[in-house]
Amino acid sequence: MNQASLIDIAQVFAALSLVSIGGANATLPEIRRQVVEVHGWMGDAGFADAFAISHAAPGPNIIMVSLIGWQVAGLAGLLVATFAIVAPSCTLAFVVSRTLSRWNDHPAVGLVKAGLVPVALGLILASGVAMMRAAAHGALGLAIGLATAAFVVLSRRNPLWALAAGSLAMVSAPWLGGP
Repeated sequence: MNQASLIDIAQVFAALSLVSIGGANATLPEIRRQVVEVHGWMGDAGFADAFAISHAAPGPNIIMVSLIGWQVAGLAGLLVATFAIVAPSCTLAFVVSRTLSRWNDHPAVGLVKAGLVPVALGLILASGVAMMRAAAHGALGLAIGLATAAFVVLSRRNPLWALAAGSLAMVSAPWLGGP
């Protein structure tokens, strides 16, 4: 892998890091667009696989970006992607928290905090829709995606149960007349 690719990886993920209000999942549609459509580093199936692995693995779901870096440029790509997605947002959070601690009692600070909650929730919802569009092909995939979303929203059970049920449904699909 050439150095230009590592620079591309750093630029893409550093920029996304700064707008990841609500975590990396909030920028998932843009991560997908950059990785699949703009740079062509992987296809939708590979992206969906990286997403599934990162959410099934223990630890933070930011592992997804590390997996993309690994796929694109091996160990160097993993390290660059991970640093690029973490360092800018951590630095910004540190600076903002230090600044806000001085002004915490000001009413404007409370308004900003309250205003960021729906922004983060909207970005996370958009991420879910983007991942479902990327991963769900056909009526069975759409049904599994909607059922999983309903399970996660309406149930207090671990989302891995929905993942297991969806996997079982997809494996059983040939006998059910599916894909």
